[in-house]
Amino acid sequence: MGTAATDEELLIQQDAASFELFYDRYFERLLAFFSRRTPDAELAADLTAETFAAALAARRRYRRRGRGAESWLFAIAYHKLADAQRRGCAEDRARRRLGMERVELTDDDIVRIERLGQSDSVGALVRELPGDQPEAIEAHVIEERGYGEIAAELETSEAVVRKRVSRGLAAIRRRLGGVS
Repeated sequence: MGTAATDEELLIQQDAASFELFYDRYFERLLAFFSRRTPDAELAADLTAETFAAALAARRRYRRRGRGAESWLFAIAYHKLADAQRRGCAEDRARRRLGMERVELTDDDIVRIERLGQSDSVGALVRELPGDQPEAIEAHVIEERGYGEIAAELETSEAVVRKRVSRGLAAIRRRLGGVS
């Protein structure tokens, strides 16, 4: 599919190259969108990555219903931003309580993770994680569910779910050659 393809055509294709073109079209605009709405550059990068991960996971369900692919992508972005604003303070407190530091990513780390996130290799890395980490990552990152909801479903505490997600994402970063 060439660069002349519409956003909708790129989304309905199930190959990595088509999604990469879609990603390339919107990466800078989406990062700028988040950068204008949060003073934390790291959070803006995280939200950009989460939005594209969610779009990649949901693209099979994409249907043009009066709005185009750009509106669909930015609706996901608004949802990610609202979630981050709701959970931001609580997550910072929980991270401090658990003695966990936020992993600081370089620009190169972020680009590498996002690019790799568009291929099936990241899905394989998630599936290779030990124990309950894959389930926690899928529920929180892909399905966009809150820690409390996941904890209730798994009959465990939010702290345990947070730790599973954090450890799993750190393991994926290490395997991708990023930060620990």
